Amino acid sequence: MIKVDAKIIDQIHLIEDIYSLTIECPEIVKDAHSGQFVNLYTNDPSKLLPRPISICDLDKKNGFLRMVYRTAGEGTKQISKLTAGDVISVTGPVGNGYDLNSEKPILMGGGIGIPPMLRLAKELSEKGLKKEDITVILGYRDATFLLEEFEEVATVYISSDTGSVGIKGNVIDAAKHYSLTGDMIYACGPKPMLRAIQGFSAETGISAQISLEERMACGIGACLACVTKTTSVDDHSKVKNARICVDGPVFYAEEVEL
Repeated sequence: MIKVDAKIIDQIHLIEDIYSLTIECPEIVKDAHSGQFVNLYTNDPSKLLPRPISICDLDKKNGFLRMVYRTAGEGTKQISKLTAGDVISVTGPVGNGYDLNSEKPILMGGGIGIPPMLRLAKELSEKGLKKEDITVILGYRDATFLLEEFEEVATVYISSDTGSVGIKGNVIDAAKHYSLTGDMIYACGPKPMLRAIQGFSAETGISAQISLEERMACGIGACLACVTKTTSVDDHSKVKNARICVDGPVFYAEEVEL
């Protein structure tokens, strides 16, 4: 994990409050992979804490890192105003990513948990899996983003809260509706969704790796503000807790209590 000042390559407003930000930071990109995140710092001295943002995609040849994020507060709103040529401070890569130990994966992304699934789908494709072997279920609120990029490397199914796109319901509803099966579930999204995936994993016997979303303070494992309950004793805290930022954000579903 290192901190660098990265040049912004571009920033695109995708839909509503969703933005795509690409930065040049080869020092971070060379060791980064799916499931990890970076910490972005604003140029506002009154906002000392970084904003953790998942990695959406990587271009290791050019040293580019792409994040797709939602503006949720003043910090991310400030970041959304940056343009090509501006400089932003970044720490990363942070955390443990996904284990690519699957031959028939099911990727489930909900809301702003959708972007990190794109890099994962591409890494599985680069590993040699065919498009028909990679199943992606995307759970939107009411409008799609990144859909065309997913369709280039995977077989995609859609659900939405309103039913305006795909079937009405969540990603589990879509999995059941289309009778989707595989040997590993990979997921990122809000806690209710991940809790449902835990249950679905136990019900079907399909192992699951889930990426937890949580508010963070330091984002580097020092403050213990983003702990989650675990089913075993953590080596760091000596209790049944783990730090989502550095011990995660990816855990096997049976390792955590949601």
